Amino acid sequence: MDDETFNISLRKFLKMVGVSSQREIEQAVAKALQANAIRGSESFPATMTLRIQGLQLHVTFDGEIRLE
Repeated sequence: MDDETFNISLRKFLKMVGVSSQREIEQAVAKALQANAIRGSESFPATMTLRIQGLQLHVTFDGEIRLE
């Protein structure tokens, strides 16, 4: 295993997930606000699941996204 290659690819993957996830959440909030489906003061429980089948890895991360 090449540690440098592994670390670089892992960081690229995590950056892509972080940036893409943030964009999707921001768009969903904007759409819900525009449709008056939310007020803009809510908090939302959130779950992120990481699966890597080749490693038999399945981990869930729980958190909260607050608008105020």
